[in-house]
Amino acid sequence: MRPDRAAPPPDTPWPAASRCLPALLSAAPAASTVAVGLHHDGRRAFYVHGRTAHHDGVPAHEATRFEIGSLTKTLTALLLAEQAARGELGPDDPLSRHLPPGTGLPRGADALTLTHLATHTSGLPRLPPGLVRRAVPHLFTNPYAVFTPADTLRALSRARLRSRPGTRVHYSNFGVGVLGHALCGAAGTQDYGALLTARVLRPLGLHDTDCAATAPAGTDQVTGYWHGRPRPPFAIPGMPAAGAVRSSARDLLTFTEALLDPAGTVRDDPLMRAALRDTLRPRLATRRGAQRTSLIWNIRPQRDGSVLYHHSGGTRGCTAFAGFDPHRRVAVVALANCAPGHGNELIQRAYDTLRSALGGLAEGGVGAPDEGEVGQ
Repeated sequence: MRPDRAAPPPDTPWPAASRCLPALLSAAPAASTVAVGLHHDGRRAFYVHGRTAHHDGVPAHEATRFEIGSLTKTLTALLLAEQAARGELGPDDPLSRHLPPGTGLPRGADALTLTHLATHTSGLPRLPPGLVRRAVPHLFTNPYAVFTPADTLRALSRARLRSRPGTRVHYSNFGVGVLGHALCGAAGTQDYGALLTARVLRPLGLHDTDCAATAPAGTDQVTGYWHGRPRPPFAIPGMPAAGAVRSSARDLLTFTEALLDPAGTVRDDPLMRAALRDTLRPRLATRRGAQRTSLIWNIRPQRDGSVLYHHSGGTRGCTAFAGFDPHRRVAVVALANCAPGHGNELIQRAYDTLRSALGGLAEGGVGAPDEGEVGQ
């Protein structure tokens, strides 16, 4: 059963979004539901079509939970900034300072810092050594599920850096997964999910969001689909900071609104205000210049001097996007319960909807961070 394709109501937060919404809500035809949230200058709206599963689901709504995959990394970035704001760590601390004693590092990684991990300039490979071999029997179901936290830390000593830290951008799930272990080490815990909830999710009022594989009582969660087949809940126990979070359109929009307006969102929490601002501070640019990076977020400069922040995520069963423009105070979040791949245009259509707020001025397509040398 496909989601209802009826045209959405025209009361979108900005007029051009009305023209984009029908295409966005039908961008993932293999999904049973698509959920979209829009914000413009204090106005917000949600558009949700379909049910939580193809055959036995219930009607989805703005609080329905989806796997958000690599959008988890944006929350990890805010956790890093929050811990830095409270003095628990320094963004330029060496990685070795916050890992368990005896954890080995790759050759040449003595200068590897937390910021390198959060800007994909660590030089670490995309995946930890040994994961692919272990994942082969589970490739079509849950490839990360058998890789434990201990496996991740052991893999660190066996990894070979692709480049000297701080010199090149290489997108790395492994690097952000390791960053999560370092953040836990700095806080004196081994539970990334509990730390994220206490330091980020609860202060921002993200009530639908956590790392639990199943929905809490009284909430709804989608079934994910890959090539039309239902998937088991995504599991990534060894690197939860890279992709373990579930969230809703409602919470993701609340998250982007906090980034748009830290002072108005967390008036009574100066540490979180500082962390939100610090998360978005540009850290580097590739020499090609088309894309910059803050802590995790990709930044696309525009001809008129504004910038778009964006990131996407995917699991074996869900696709997610979040993006916003601080200058125009607009944001778009979009979720679908089918995996990224052929025929799924959700991420590009969501980015196009965000561009519509600029009257077509936005430059560049959407995708992973540029791979290339870091400019000055």
